[in-house]
Amino acid sequence: MGGHAPDREPEPDGLAASARAALVRRIDASGAWAADPVWREAFAAVPRHLFVPYYYVGVAGGYERRWGESPDPRARERWVVGAYEDTPLATRLRDGELLSSSSQPSLMADMLAALCVRDGNAVLEIGAGTGYNAALLAHRLGDDKVTTVDLDPEITESARRHLAAAGYQPVVVTGDGARGVPERAPFDRIIATCALNTVPRAWLAQSRPGGRILMPLGTGLIVLTVSDAGHAEGRFLHTPAYFVPLRGGIRSWGEPAQLGGVPRRAREDDLFRFLLTLTRGSLDPQEAHALWEQEGMPQRERYGITVRGEHEWAWLDDPEGPYAWPLPS
Repeated sequence: MGGHAPDREPEPDGLAASARAALVRRIDASGAWAADPVWREAFAAVPRHLFVPYYYVGVAGGYERRWGESPDPRARERWVVGAYEDTPLATRLRDGELLSSSSQPSLMADMLAALCVRDGNAVLEIGAGTGYNAALLAHRLGDDKVTTVDLDPEITESARRHLAAAGYQPVVVTGDGARGVPERAPFDRIIATCALNTVPRAWLAQSRPGGRILMPLGTGLIVLTVSDAGHAEGRFLHTPAYFVPLRGGIRSWGEPAQLGGVPRRAREDDLFRFLLTLTRGSLDPQEAHALWEQEGMPQRERYGITVRGEHEWAWLDDPEGPYAWPLPS
């Protein structure tokens, strides 16, 4: 492996180490990294609590702030233990709106395993967040192989601090993730940790032929194989995914269309709502429901995305089959 295990100060009372070991066991049991168990070592080594010096948990009427500098030792203990729960952690709020978070670790493990990295790969991460995901990548591949980008300078600055505290130094760039980082290209892998509604063409142009792009789209995770700067194609993973939208040049889709006339069972079904996000502008909800029922309520992995030149479309089962829809812009 090209990564490293940096020297760090011992963790007080071993609480963080034991909590991290428990998290690794939980992810192990979930099977998230079964396809690439080398990621187990990265999650066992990288201290998540250093990337979330404070975070917010939902309570009745709003959020409660937990932080590592609390004068109350019991509060500090709750902060450490909570940092290693297998749950997303809200890290930035503005007027009650979630701006940034640290993703659920088991979902991160799913995504990293699906990225299929190899030693020597150069990886671009879109959405620096806390820096934790970049640290996992740097541990596996080495600092010089990892680039992470975010539009918000406050986020990139705090990510740099967190990474340095944990002993990692990947390249952290402040900029519009939709434009990629051309000065660091080409990349073997691109992974986005923020939701998009279309595939930025800059990412294809900055990928090596045969490279992989993994990104949240709608409420799923699409894995694309890049043929060249004008063509990429792939299928969704089975897992649902809900991420903060990318800020910058590409907007998110927002809520699905009005569902009048659609049975309640379908309205409340995550897989039906996923289909709605892919077919918006092409099928009305009633047409989408008829298709969904006819095709046996298909799972996410039956859907895919094709990018070819200026055209981009979602499809069910076959990119050239009867069920294909241009992605909403």
